[in-house]
Amino acid sequence: MGFVTPSLPDIDLEEWKRKPHLERLKPLAQDWAINGFGTPTAIYLIYVLKLIVFSVGGFLVISLTTSGIGGLGDIGDWWTEPIVFQKIVVWLVLWEVLGLGCGSMPLTFRFIPPIGGLLYWLRPGTVRLPPWPDRVPLTAGTRRTPVDALLYAGILIACLHLLIHGDQSADGIVGGRLDPVAIGVLLALLGLMGLRDKVVFLAARSEVYVPLLVIFLFPMNNLIVASQIVFVCIWLGAASSKLNHHFPFVVSVMISNTPWNRSRRAKAKLYVDHPEDLRPSRYAALAAHTGTVIEFTLPILLLVTQGGWLGTAAVIGMIIFHVHITSTFPLAVPLEWNLFMIFGLLFLFGHYGDTPWSTLDDPLLIAFLLLWCVGIPILGNFLPDKISFLPSMRYYAGNWATSQWLFRKKGDVEERFDAAITKPGPIVIEQVTQLYDRDTAELLLAKGLAFRAMHSHGRALLGLLPHAVDDVEAYNVREGELISGVVNGWNFGDGHLHDEQLLDAVQEICGFEEGELRIVTLESQPAHIQRQRYRIYDAATGLVEEGWVNVADMTSRNPWLDGSFDFPVEVSERRAAPAASS
Repeated sequence: MGFVTPSLPDIDLEEWKRKPHLERLKPLAQDWAINGFGTPTAIYLIYVLKLIVFSVGGFLVISLTTSGIGGLGDIGDWWTEPIVFQKIVVWLVLWEVLGLGCGSMPLTFRFIPPIGGLLYWLRPGTVRLPPWPDRVPLTAGTRRTPVDALLYAGILIACLHLLIHGDQSADGIVGGRLDPVAIGVLLALLGLMGLRDKVVFLAARSEVYVPLLVIFLFPMNNLIVASQIVFVCIWLGAASSKLNHHFPFVVSVMISNTPWNRSRRAKAKLYVDHPEDLRPSRYAALAAHTGTVIEFTLPILLLVTQGGWLGTAAVIGMIIFHVHITSTFPLAVPLEWNLFMIFGLLFLFGHYGDTPWSTLDDPLLIAFLLLWCVGIPILGNFLPDKISFLPSMRYYAGNWATSQWLFRKKGDVEERFDAAITKPGPIVIEQVTQLYDRDTAELLLAKGLAFRAMHSHGRALLGLLPHAVDDVEAYNVREGELISGVVNGWNFGDGHLHDEQLLDAVQEICGFEEGELRIVTLESQPAHIQRQRYRIYDAATGLVEEGWVNVADMTSRNPWLDGSFDFPVEVSERRAAPAASS
Protein backbone atom coordinates (compact mmCIF):
# COMPACT_ATOMS: atom_id res chain seq x y z
CA MET A 1 0.00 0.00 0.00
CA GLY A 2 1.54 3.31 -1.10
CA PHE A 3 1.16 6.64 0.66
CA VAL A 4 -0.38 8.51 -2.29
CA THR A 5 -0.62 5.79 -4.96
CA PRO A 6 -2.91 2.74 -4.84
CA SER A 7 -1.52 -0.73 -4.36
CA LEU A 8 -2.41 -2.49 -7.60
CA PRO A 9 -2.68 -6.25 -8.19
CA ASP A 10 0.45 -7.91 -9.52
CA ILE A 11 -0.82 -8.66 -13.03
CA ASP A 12 0.26 -8.06 -16.61
CA LEU A 13 -2.07 -5.21 -17.49
CA GLU A 14 -2.01 -5.76 -21.25
CA GLU A 15 -2.73 -9.46 -20.88
CA TRP A 16 -5.44 -8.73 -18.31
CA LYS A 17 -7.20 -6.31 -20.68
CA ARG A 18 -7.50 -9.04 -23.34
CA LYS A 19 -9.27 -11.48 -21.02
CA PRO A 20 -13.07 -11.86 -20.90
CA HIS A 21 -15.08 -10.22 -18.14
CA LEU A 22 -15.16 -13.09 -15.63
CA GLU A 23 -11.47 -13.85 -16.05
CA ARG A 24 -10.63 -10.19 -15.50
CA LEU A 25 -12.52 -10.26 -12.21
CA LYS A 26 -10.80 -13.36 -10.87
CA PRO A 27 -7.32 -11.95 -10.08
CA LEU A 28 -8.88 -8.77 -8.73
CA ALA A 29 -11.10 -10.69 -6.31
CA GLN A 30 -8.15 -12.86 -5.28
CA ASP A 31 -6.11 -9.73 -4.63
CA TRP A 32 -8.93 -8.04 -2.70
CA ALA A 33 -9.10 -11.02 -0.33
CA ILE A 34 -5.61 -10.31 1.02
CA ASN A 35 -5.00 -6.67 0.07
CA GLY A 36 -8.42 -5.04 0.11
CA PHE A 37 -8.87 -2.21 -2.32
CA GLY A 38 -5.24 -1.13 -1.96
CA THR A 39 -6.25 2.37 -0.87
CA PRO A 40 -3.34 4.81 -0.44
CA THR A 41 -2.50 5.55 3.20
CA ALA A 42 -3.00 9.26 2.61
CA ILE A 43 -6.68 8.67 1.92
CA TYR A 44 -7.22 7.18 5.37
CA LEU A 45 -5.38 10.09 6.96
CA ILE A 46 -7.69 12.51 5.14
CA TYR A 47 -10.71 10.72 6.58
CA VAL A 48 -9.18 10.84 10.07
CA LEU A 49 -8.62 14.58 9.64
CA LYS A 50 -12.25 14.97 8.52
CA LEU A 51 -13.44 13.17 11.66
CA ILE A 52 -11.35 15.50 13.82
CA VAL A 53 -12.82 18.54 12.07
CA PHE A 54 -16.31 17.08 12.47
CA SER A 55 -15.89 16.33 16.18
CA VAL A 56 -14.00 19.44 17.28
CA GLY A 57 -16.07 21.65 15.01
CA GLY A 58 -19.32 20.34 16.41
CA PHE A 59 -18.36 20.85 20.04
CA LEU A 60 -16.86 24.25 19.24
CA VAL A 61 -20.10 25.40 17.59
CA ILE A 62 -22.11 24.15 20.57
CA SER A 63 -19.84 25.88 23.06
CA LEU A 64 -19.97 29.19 21.19
CA THR A 65 -23.73 29.22 20.56
CA THR A 66 -25.14 27.85 23.82
CA SER A 67 -25.41 30.27 26.70
CA GLY A 68 -24.48 29.22 30.19
CA ILE A 69 -22.44 26.10 29.49
CA GLY A 70 -18.90 27.46 29.13
CA GLY A 71 -16.19 27.20 26.49
CA LEU A 72 -14.66 24.28 24.64
CA GLY A 73 -12.07 23.90 27.38
CA ASP A 74 -14.87 23.23 29.87
CA ILE A 75 -16.40 20.39 27.85
CA GLY A 76 -15.99 18.02 30.78
CA ASP A 77 -18.50 20.10 32.69
CA TRP A 78 -21.20 20.47 30.03
CA TRP A 79 -21.15 17.52 27.62
CA THR A 80 -23.90 15.83 29.66
CA GLU A 81 -26.39 18.69 29.29
CA PRO A 82 -29.49 17.69 27.27
CA ILE A 83 -29.16 20.60 24.86
CA VAL A 84 -25.71 19.32 23.87
CA PHE A 85 -27.23 16.02 22.74
CA GLN A 86 -29.95 17.91 20.89
CA LYS A 87 -27.50 20.18 19.09
CA ILE A 88 -25.24 17.26 18.16
CA VAL A 89 -28.20 15.67 16.38
CA VAL A 90 -28.80 18.90 14.44
CA TRP A 91 -25.06 19.14 13.68
CA LEU A 92 -25.19 15.60 12.27
CA VAL A 93 -28.18 16.45 10.06
CA LEU A 94 -26.38 19.52 8.72
CA TRP A 95 -23.12 17.65 8.17
CA GLU A 96 -24.78 14.77 6.36
CA VAL A 97 -27.15 16.84 4.22
CA LEU A 98 -24.23 19.01 3.10
CA GLY A 99 -22.68 15.84 1.68
CA LEU A 100 -19.74 15.77 4.10
CA GLY A 101 -20.59 12.50 5.84
CA CYS A 102 -21.67 9.14 4.43
CA GLY A 103 -20.87 8.52 0.79
CA SER A 104 -18.18 11.19 0.54
CA MET A 105 -14.62 11.24 -0.82
CA PRO A 106 -12.47 8.53 -2.44
CA LEU A 107 -13.68 5.47 -0.50
CA THR A 108 -16.95 5.90 -2.38
CA PHE A 109 -15.17 6.62 -5.68
CA ARG A 110 -15.78 10.34 -5.33
CA PHE A 111 -12.63 12.19 -6.34
CA ILE A 112 -13.26 15.38 -8.33
CA PRO A 113 -15.24 16.85 -6.61
CA PRO A 114 -14.80 14.85 -3.38
CA ILE A 115 -18.38 15.46 -2.21
CA GLY A 116 -21.83 15.64 -3.78
CA GLY A 117 -24.54 17.06 -1.56
CA LEU A 118 -24.85 20.82 -1.82
CA LEU A 119 -22.91 20.89 -5.12
CA TYR A 120 -25.92 19.07 -6.64
CA TRP A 121 -28.90 20.01 -4.51
CA LEU A 122 -28.40 23.77 -4.75
CA ARG A 123 -28.10 23.49 -8.54
CA PRO A 124 -31.26 23.57 -10.69
CA GLY A 125 -31.18 21.11 -13.57
CA THR A 126 -29.65 18.21 -11.66
CA VAL A 127 -31.60 14.97 -11.38
CA ARG A 128 -34.04 14.37 -8.53
CA LEU A 129 -35.98 11.23 -7.63
CA PRO A 130 -39.42 11.77 -6.07
CA PRO A 131 -40.62 8.64 -4.23
CA TRP A 132 -44.30 8.82 -5.29
CA PRO A 133 -44.54 11.14 -8.31
CA ASP A 134 -47.82 9.56 -9.48
CA ARG A 135 -49.51 9.75 -6.09
CA VAL A 136 -48.35 12.97 -4.43
CA PRO A 137 -49.40 16.19 -6.18
CA LEU A 138 -46.72 18.68 -7.22
CA THR A 139 -43.87 16.15 -7.00
CA ALA A 140 -43.70 14.80 -10.57
CA GLY A 141 -40.64 15.43 -12.71
CA THR A 142 -36.99 14.39 -12.66
CA ARG A 143 -35.14 17.72 -12.89
CA ARG A 144 -34.36 19.94 -9.94
CA THR A 145 -36.12 23.29 -10.07
CA PRO A 146 -35.30 26.58 -8.30
CA VAL A 147 -38.03 25.65 -5.82
CA ASP A 148 -36.17 22.42 -4.97
CA ALA A 149 -32.93 24.34 -4.52
CA LEU A 150 -34.68 26.83 -2.23
CA LEU A 151 -36.26 24.00 -0.24
CA TYR A 152 -32.84 22.43 0.24
CA ALA A 153 -31.37 25.80 1.22
CA GLY A 154 -34.20 26.09 3.74
CA ILE A 155 -33.03 22.85 5.40
CA LEU A 156 -29.52 24.24 5.75
CA ILE A 157 -30.82 27.52 7.16
CA ALA A 158 -33.12 25.68 9.59
CA CYS A 159 -30.20 23.62 10.88
CA LEU A 160 -28.02 26.71 11.29
CA HIS A 161 -30.83 28.54 13.06
CA LEU A 162 -31.25 25.70 15.54
CA LEU A 163 -27.53 25.59 16.22
CA ILE A 164 -27.07 29.34 16.61
CA HIS A 165 -30.40 30.81 17.71
CA GLY A 166 -32.53 27.79 18.63
CA ASP A 167 -32.01 27.86 22.40
CA GLN A 168 -35.05 28.13 24.63
CA SER A 169 -34.98 28.33 28.42
CA ALA A 170 -36.22 25.33 30.37
CA ASP A 171 -36.73 25.12 34.12
CA GLY A 172 -33.81 23.52 35.93
CA ILE A 173 -31.88 22.63 32.76
CA VAL A 174 -28.53 24.30 32.10
CA GLY A 175 -28.48 25.73 28.58
CA GLY A 176 -32.20 25.09 28.17
CA ARG A 177 -33.55 23.15 25.19
CA LEU A 178 -34.02 23.61 21.46
CA ASP A 179 -37.11 25.52 20.35
CA PRO A 180 -39.80 22.96 19.40
CA VAL A 181 -41.23 25.33 16.80
CA ALA A 182 -37.86 25.59 15.03
CA ILE A 183 -37.48 21.82 15.21
CA GLY A 184 -40.93 21.45 13.67
CA VAL A 185 -39.89 23.74 10.80
CA LEU A 186 -36.82 21.59 10.11
CA LEU A 187 -38.90 18.41 10.18
CA ALA A 188 -41.46 19.92 7.82
CA LEU A 189 -38.74 20.99 5.38
CA LEU A 190 -37.17 17.53 5.48
CA GLY A 191 -40.57 15.97 4.83
CA LEU A 192 -41.33 18.25 1.90
CA MET A 193 -37.85 17.68 0.49
CA GLY A 194 -38.35 13.93 0.83
CA LEU A 195 -41.50 14.10 -1.26
CA ARG A 196 -39.64 16.02 -3.96
CA ASP A 197 -36.38 14.04 -3.79
CA LYS A 198 -35.91 10.88 -1.73
CA VAL A 199 -32.13 11.08 -2.20
CA VAL A 200 -31.80 14.22 -0.05
CA PHE A 201 -34.10 12.80 2.63
CA LEU A 202 -32.08 9.59 2.89
CA ALA A 203 -28.76 11.44 2.71
CA ALA A 204 -29.76 13.36 5.85
CA ARG A 205 -29.85 9.90 7.52
CA SER A 206 -33.44 10.63 8.43
CA GLU A 207 -34.06 7.10 9.67
CA VAL A 208 -31.74 7.93 12.61
CA TYR A 209 -32.12 11.65 13.21
CA VAL A 210 -35.79 12.30 12.38
CA PRO A 211 -37.10 10.19 15.32
CA LEU A 212 -34.68 11.97 17.64
CA LEU A 213 -35.84 15.37 16.36
CA VAL A 214 -39.43 14.27 16.93
CA ILE A 215 -38.53 13.32 20.52
CA PHE A 216 -37.16 16.83 21.02
CA LEU A 217 -40.64 18.22 20.33
CA PHE A 218 -42.02 16.62 23.49
CA PRO A 219 -41.53 17.56 27.16
CA MET A 220 -37.94 17.10 28.25
CA ASN A 221 -38.66 14.34 30.75
CA ASN A 222 -39.22 11.99 27.79
CA LEU A 223 -35.87 12.70 26.10
CA ILE A 224 -33.54 10.15 27.69
CA VAL A 225 -35.62 6.96 27.65
CA ALA A 226 -37.18 7.73 24.27
CA SER A 227 -33.73 8.31 22.76
CA GLN A 228 -32.47 5.11 24.39
CA ILE A 229 -35.28 3.23 22.65
CA VAL A 230 -34.29 4.70 19.28
CA PHE A 231 -30.68 3.55 19.77
CA VAL A 232 -31.68 0.07 20.95
CA CYS A 233 -34.08 -0.36 18.03
CA ILE A 234 -31.32 0.60 15.59
CA TRP A 235 -29.02 -2.04 17.05
CA LEU A 236 -31.66 -4.75 17.30
CA GLY A 237 -32.99 -3.97 13.84
CA ALA A 238 -29.50 -4.19 12.38
CA ALA A 239 -28.77 -7.41 14.27
CA SER A 240 -32.02 -9.01 13.14
CA SER A 241 -31.33 -8.21 9.51
CA LYS A 242 -27.98 -10.04 9.74
CA LEU A 243 -29.67 -13.38 10.41
CA ASN A 244 -29.17 -14.38 6.79
CA HIS A 245 -26.72 -16.16 4.50
CA HIS A 246 -25.28 -12.89 3.14
CA PHE A 247 -23.63 -11.42 6.22
CA PRO A 248 -20.49 -13.65 6.34
CA PHE A 249 -19.65 -12.40 2.84
CA VAL A 250 -19.81 -8.81 4.12
CA VAL A 251 -17.56 -9.56 7.07
CA SER A 252 -14.88 -11.31 5.02
CA VAL A 253 -14.81 -8.52 2.43
CA MET A 254 -14.79 -5.77 5.07
CA ILE A 255 -12.01 -7.29 7.17
CA SER A 256 -9.95 -7.89 4.02
CA ASN A 257 -10.04 -4.13 3.47
CA THR A 258 -9.15 -3.16 7.05
CA PRO A 259 -6.17 -0.75 6.83
CA TRP A 260 -4.57 -1.79 10.13
CA ASN A 261 -4.60 -5.52 9.38
CA ARG A 262 -1.61 -6.15 7.11
CA SER A 263 -1.46 -9.92 7.66
CA ARG A 264 -2.19 -11.65 4.36
CA ARG A 265 -2.20 -14.98 6.13
CA ALA A 266 -4.90 -13.87 8.57
CA LYS A 267 -6.99 -12.41 5.75
CA ALA A 268 -6.63 -15.57 3.67
CA LYS A 269 -8.16 -17.55 6.55
CA LEU A 270 -11.40 -15.63 6.01
CA TYR A 271 -11.98 -17.72 2.89
CA VAL A 272 -12.49 -21.44 2.36
CA ASP A 273 -9.32 -21.91 0.34
CA HIS A 274 -7.65 -18.73 -0.90
CA PRO A 275 -7.03 -18.03 -3.74
CA GLU A 276 -9.23 -20.59 -5.53
CA ASP A 277 -12.27 -20.72 -3.25
CA LEU A 278 -13.33 -17.30 -1.97
CA ARG A 279 -16.49 -18.31 -0.20
CA PRO A 280 -16.44 -17.19 3.47
CA SER A 281 -14.68 -19.65 5.76
CA ARG A 282 -15.85 -20.82 9.16
CA TYR A 283 -13.64 -18.08 10.67
CA ALA A 284 -15.52 -15.41 8.74
CA ALA A 285 -18.84 -16.98 9.73
CA LEU A 286 -17.72 -17.08 13.39
CA ALA A 287 -16.72 -13.41 13.26
CA ALA A 288 -20.04 -12.51 11.64
CA HIS A 289 -22.20 -14.44 14.08
CA THR A 290 -20.18 -13.22 17.08
CA GLY A 291 -20.82 -9.64 16.03
CA THR A 292 -24.52 -10.38 15.64
CA VAL A 293 -24.71 -11.90 19.13
CA ILE A 294 -22.98 -8.83 20.56
CA GLU A 295 -25.38 -6.51 18.73
CA PHE A 296 -28.34 -8.44 20.14
CA THR A 297 -27.30 -8.97 23.75
CA LEU A 298 -25.45 -5.82 24.78
CA PRO A 299 -28.19 -3.35 23.71
CA ILE A 300 -30.79 -5.39 25.61
CA LEU A 301 -28.52 -5.26 28.67
CA LEU A 302 -28.17 -1.50 28.22
CA LEU A 303 -31.93 -1.09 28.29
CA VAL A 304 -32.83 -3.45 31.13
CA THR A 305 -29.95 -2.95 33.55
CA GLN A 306 -30.36 0.85 33.83
CA GLY A 307 -26.77 1.37 34.90
CA GLY A 308 -24.76 -0.67 37.36
CA TRP A 309 -21.63 -2.65 36.62
CA LEU A 310 -23.37 -4.82 34.02
CA GLY A 311 -24.70 -1.76 32.22
CA THR A 312 -21.23 -0.20 32.29
CA ALA A 313 -19.74 -3.35 30.80
CA ALA A 314 -22.36 -3.26 28.03
CA VAL A 315 -21.52 0.41 27.30
CA ILE A 316 -17.83 -0.48 27.00
CA GLY A 317 -18.64 -3.46 24.79
CA MET A 318 -20.76 -1.42 22.39
CA ILE A 319 -18.14 1.34 22.23
CA ILE A 320 -15.59 -1.28 21.17
CA PHE A 321 -18.13 -2.56 18.65
CA HIS A 322 -18.48 0.85 16.98
CA VAL A 323 -14.77 1.65 17.22
CA HIS A 324 -14.07 -1.57 15.35
CA ILE A 325 -16.55 -0.70 12.60
CA THR A 326 -15.02 2.75 12.28
CA SER A 327 -11.49 1.34 12.11
CA THR A 328 -12.35 -0.86 9.12
CA PHE A 329 -13.26 2.23 7.04
CA PRO A 330 -16.17 0.49 5.26
CA LEU A 331 -16.57 1.79 1.72
CA ALA A 332 -19.84 3.59 2.46
CA VAL A 333 -17.85 5.43 5.18
CA PRO A 334 -20.62 5.98 7.76
CA LEU A 335 -17.88 7.15 10.13
CA GLU A 336 -19.57 10.19 11.68
CA TRP A 337 -22.64 8.09 12.45
CA ASN A 338 -20.49 5.60 14.35
CA LEU A 339 -18.92 8.43 16.37
CA PHE A 340 -22.41 9.69 17.18
CA MET A 341 -23.44 6.24 18.38
CA ILE A 342 -20.38 6.20 20.67
CA PHE A 343 -21.31 9.61 22.09
CA GLY A 344 -24.89 8.44 22.50
CA LEU A 345 -23.68 5.41 24.44
CA LEU A 346 -21.77 7.60 26.88
CA PHE A 347 -24.56 10.17 27.17
CA LEU A 348 -27.71 8.04 27.21
CA PHE A 349 -26.51 4.78 28.75
CA GLY A 350 -23.47 5.98 30.64
CA HIS A 351 -24.32 9.27 32.35
CA TYR A 352 -28.11 8.84 32.19
CA GLY A 353 -28.22 5.05 32.29
CA ASP A 354 -30.26 4.95 35.49
CA THR A 355 -33.11 7.11 34.18
CA PRO A 356 -36.41 5.37 35.07
CA TRP A 357 -38.56 4.06 32.23
CA SER A 358 -41.51 5.84 33.79
CA THR A 359 -40.13 9.19 32.56
CA LEU A 360 -41.35 8.21 29.08
CA ASP A 361 -45.01 8.99 29.67
CA ASP A 362 -46.43 10.57 26.52
CA PRO A 363 -48.77 8.12 24.70
CA LEU A 364 -48.39 9.93 21.37
CA LEU A 365 -44.60 9.71 21.50
CA ILE A 366 -44.76 6.03 22.48
CA ALA A 367 -47.04 5.32 19.52
CA PHE A 368 -44.67 7.19 17.18
CA LEU A 369 -41.66 5.20 18.42
CA LEU A 370 -43.50 1.91 17.90
CA LEU A 371 -44.39 2.90 14.35
CA TRP A 372 -41.05 4.37 13.29
CA CYS A 373 -38.59 2.16 15.17
CA VAL A 374 -40.46 -1.16 15.10
CA GLY A 375 -43.19 -1.10 12.46
CA ILE A 376 -41.25 0.38 9.54
CA PRO A 377 -38.19 -1.91 9.94
CA ILE A 378 -40.38 -5.01 10.13
CA LEU A 379 -42.39 -3.94 7.09
CA GLY A 380 -39.21 -3.04 5.21
CA ASN A 381 -37.70 -6.47 5.74
CA PHE A 382 -40.79 -8.27 4.45
CA LEU A 383 -41.40 -5.77 1.62
CA PRO A 384 -37.90 -4.60 0.70
CA ASP A 385 -39.04 -3.28 -2.69
CA LYS A 386 -41.26 -0.74 -0.92
CA ILE A 387 -38.92 0.63 1.76
CA SER A 388 -35.25 1.60 1.61
CA PHE A 389 -32.75 -0.57 3.46
CA LEU A 390 -31.93 2.44 5.68
CA PRO A 391 -35.29 2.80 7.52
CA SER A 392 -35.44 -1.00 7.32
CA MET A 393 -32.20 -0.95 9.36
CA ARG A 394 -30.38 -3.50 7.21
CA TYR A 395 -27.00 -1.89 7.92
CA TYR A 396 -24.04 -4.06 6.85
CA ALA A 397 -26.38 -7.03 6.41
CA GLY A 398 -25.31 -7.76 2.84
CA ASN A 399 -28.96 -7.97 1.87
CA TRP A 400 -29.16 -4.85 -0.29
CA ALA A 401 -30.80 -3.90 -3.55
CA THR A 402 -28.11 -3.46 -6.20
CA SER A 403 -27.67 -2.80 -9.90
CA GLN A 404 -25.13 -2.76 -12.69
CA TRP A 405 -25.31 -0.51 -15.75
CA LEU A 406 -24.12 -1.61 -19.17
CA PHE A 407 -23.05 1.11 -21.62
CA ARG A 408 -22.44 -0.06 -25.18
CA LYS A 409 -18.87 0.78 -26.20
CA LYS A 410 -19.80 1.35 -29.83
CA GLY A 411 -21.25 4.80 -30.29
CA ASP A 412 -19.48 6.32 -27.26
CA VAL A 413 -22.61 5.85 -25.16
CA GLU A 414 -20.89 6.50 -21.83
CA GLU A 415 -19.28 9.68 -23.17
CA ARG A 416 -22.68 10.95 -24.36
CA PHE A 417 -24.14 10.14 -20.97
CA ASP A 418 -21.34 12.14 -19.33
CA ALA A 419 -21.88 15.14 -21.57
CA ALA A 420 -25.68 15.27 -21.24
CA ILE A 421 -26.21 14.94 -17.47
CA THR A 422 -26.08 18.16 -15.43
CA LYS A 423 -23.58 17.61 -12.63
CA PRO A 424 -20.56 19.36 -11.06
CA GLY A 425 -18.00 16.75 -12.15
CA PRO A 426 -17.39 14.07 -14.78
CA ILE A 427 -18.24 10.38 -14.58
CA VAL A 428 -16.03 8.31 -12.28
CA ILE A 429 -13.76 6.87 -14.99
CA GLU A 430 -12.90 10.42 -16.08
CA GLN A 431 -12.36 11.53 -12.48
CA VAL A 432 -9.87 8.72 -11.86
CA THR A 433 -8.17 9.32 -15.22
CA GLN A 434 -7.36 12.83 -14.03
CA LEU A 435 -5.40 11.27 -11.16
CA TYR A 436 -3.87 8.24 -12.89
CA ASP A 437 -3.56 6.94 -16.44
CA ARG A 438 -6.57 5.46 -18.27
CA ASP A 439 -5.53 1.82 -17.84
CA THR A 440 -5.09 2.28 -14.09
CA ALA A 441 -8.47 3.98 -13.90
CA GLU A 442 -10.18 1.07 -15.67
CA LEU A 443 -8.37 -1.38 -13.39
CA LEU A 444 -9.57 0.46 -10.28
CA LEU A 445 -13.17 0.49 -11.49
CA ALA A 446 -12.87 -3.22 -12.26
CA LYS A 447 -11.60 -3.70 -8.69
CA GLY A 448 -14.88 -2.13 -7.60
CA LEU A 449 -16.76 -4.70 -9.68
CA ALA A 450 -14.70 -7.40 -8.00
CA PHE A 451 -15.70 -5.97 -4.62
CA ARG A 452 -19.35 -6.32 -5.62
CA ALA A 453 -18.78 -9.84 -6.96
CA MET A 454 -17.32 -10.92 -3.61
CA HIS A 455 -20.70 -10.32 -1.99
CA SER A 456 -23.41 -12.91 -2.46
CA HIS A 457 -25.62 -10.61 -4.51
CA GLY A 458 -22.68 -9.80 -6.77
CA ARG A 459 -22.67 -13.38 -8.01
CA ALA A 460 -26.28 -12.99 -9.14
CA LEU A 461 -25.59 -9.70 -10.92
CA LEU A 462 -22.77 -11.35 -12.85
CA GLY A 463 -24.92 -14.33 -13.79
CA LEU A 464 -27.62 -12.01 -15.12
CA LEU A 465 -25.39 -9.97 -17.44
CA PRO A 466 -25.90 -12.36 -20.42
CA HIS A 467 -29.65 -12.02 -19.91
CA ALA A 468 -29.24 -8.29 -20.57
CA VAL A 469 -26.78 -8.30 -23.51
CA ASP A 470 -25.57 -10.96 -25.90
CA ASP A 471 -21.90 -9.89 -25.66
CA VAL A 472 -20.73 -8.55 -22.30
CA GLU A 473 -17.39 -7.57 -23.82
CA ALA A 474 -19.14 -5.06 -26.08
CA TYR A 475 -20.26 -3.06 -23.03
CA ASN A 476 -18.67 -1.09 -20.22
CA VAL A 477 -20.08 -2.61 -17.03
CA ARG A 478 -20.41 -0.01 -14.29
CA GLU A 479 -21.53 -0.23 -10.68
CA GLY A 480 -24.94 1.32 -10.10
CA GLU A 481 -23.54 2.87 -6.91
CA LEU A 482 -21.12 4.94 -8.96
CA ILE A 483 -23.86 6.02 -11.36
CA SER A 484 -25.96 7.22 -8.42
CA GLY A 485 -23.03 9.14 -6.99
CA VAL A 486 -22.46 10.91 -10.30
CA VAL A 487 -26.10 11.59 -11.22
CA ASN A 488 -27.84 11.96 -7.83
CA GLY A 489 -25.01 13.45 -5.80
CA TRP A 490 -25.10 10.67 -3.20
CA ASN A 491 -24.74 6.90 -2.96
CA PHE A 492 -24.88 4.74 0.14
CA GLY A 493 -25.71 1.16 -0.75
CA ASP A 494 -29.35 1.69 -1.67
CA GLY A 495 -30.13 0.14 -5.04
CA HIS A 496 -33.42 2.06 -5.18
CA LEU A 497 -31.35 5.14 -6.01
CA HIS A 498 -30.02 3.62 -9.24
CA ASP A 499 -32.80 1.38 -10.48
CA GLU A 500 -35.29 1.87 -13.32
CA GLN A 501 -36.45 5.21 -11.90
CA LEU A 502 -32.99 6.70 -12.35
CA LEU A 503 -32.71 4.99 -15.74
CA ASP A 504 -35.92 6.71 -16.86
CA ALA A 505 -34.58 10.07 -15.68
CA VAL A 506 -31.34 9.49 -17.58
CA GLN A 507 -33.21 8.40 -20.70
CA GLU A 508 -35.39 11.51 -20.56
CA ILE A 509 -32.21 13.57 -20.84
CA CYS A 510 -30.07 11.41 -23.13
CA GLY A 511 -32.55 9.70 -25.48
CA PHE A 512 -30.54 6.51 -26.04
CA GLU A 513 -31.52 4.01 -28.71
CA GLU A 514 -32.47 0.43 -27.91
CA GLY A 515 -29.54 -1.63 -26.72
CA GLU A 516 -27.24 1.31 -25.99
CA LEU A 517 -27.85 1.27 -22.24
CA ARG A 518 -29.28 -1.53 -20.15
CA ILE A 519 -29.34 -2.14 -16.41
CA VAL A 520 -29.62 -5.25 -14.27
CA THR A 521 -31.36 -4.63 -10.94
CA LEU A 522 -31.50 -7.07 -8.02
CA GLU A 523 -33.92 -6.46 -5.16
CA SER A 524 -33.15 -7.36 -1.54
CA GLN A 525 -34.19 -10.73 -0.16
CA PRO A 526 -37.54 -10.58 1.68
CA ALA A 527 -37.26 -11.99 5.19
CA HIS A 528 -39.71 -14.82 4.56
CA ILE A 529 -38.31 -16.33 1.33
CA GLN A 530 -34.90 -17.54 0.18
CA ARG A 531 -34.78 -15.87 -3.22
CA GLN A 532 -34.46 -12.41 -4.73
CA ARG A 533 -36.27 -10.72 -7.60
CA TYR A 534 -34.33 -9.30 -10.51
CA ARG A 535 -35.35 -7.03 -13.38
CA ILE A 536 -33.52 -6.02 -16.54
CA TYR A 537 -34.37 -2.76 -18.30
CA ASP A 538 -33.46 -1.12 -21.57
CA ALA A 539 -33.25 2.68 -21.45
CA ALA A 540 -35.33 3.02 -24.63
CA THR A 541 -37.84 0.18 -24.41
CA GLY A 542 -38.29 -0.50 -20.69
CA LEU A 543 -38.57 -3.90 -19.06
CA VAL A 544 -36.63 -6.64 -20.84
CA GLU A 545 -36.87 -9.50 -18.37
CA GLU A 546 -37.72 -10.25 -14.78
CA GLY A 547 -37.57 -13.25 -12.54
CA TRP A 548 -35.96 -14.74 -9.44
CA VAL A 549 -32.58 -16.03 -8.30
CA ASN A 550 -32.12 -18.34 -5.33
CA VAL A 551 -29.92 -17.27 -2.43
CA ALA A 552 -28.42 -20.76 -2.26
CA ASP A 553 -27.15 -20.45 -5.84
CA MET A 554 -25.61 -17.07 -5.03
CA THR A 555 -23.77 -18.23 -1.94
CA SER A 556 -22.37 -21.40 -3.52
CA ARG A 557 -20.44 -19.67 -6.31
CA ASN A 558 -17.06 -17.97 -6.47
CA PRO A 559 -16.90 -14.25 -7.33
CA TRP A 560 -15.92 -15.09 -10.92
CA LEU A 561 -18.64 -17.77 -11.24
CA ASP A 562 -15.87 -20.32 -11.86
CA GLY A 563 -15.39 -18.85 -15.34
CA SER A 564 -18.89 -19.52 -16.66
CA PHE A 565 -21.98 -17.32 -16.97
CA ASP A 566 -24.10 -20.45 -16.54
CA PHE A 567 -26.16 -19.36 -13.53
CA PRO A 568 -29.58 -20.74 -12.46
CA VAL A 569 -32.34 -18.21 -13.10
CA GLU A 570 -36.12 -18.49 -12.88
CA VAL A 571 -37.50 -16.22 -15.63
CA SER A 572 -41.07 -15.11 -14.93
CA GLU A 573 -41.41 -12.68 -17.84
CA ARG A 574 -39.35 -11.88 -20.91
CA ARG A 575 -40.33 -9.07 -23.26
CA ALA A 576 -37.18 -8.77 -25.37
CA ALA A 577 -34.00 -10.61 -26.21
CA PRO A 578 -30.59 -9.63 -24.82
CA ALA A 579 -29.30 -6.54 -26.58
CA ALA A 580 -27.12 -7.22 -29.62
CA SER A 581 -23.62 -5.80 -29.57
CA SER A 582 -24.13 -3.80 -32.76
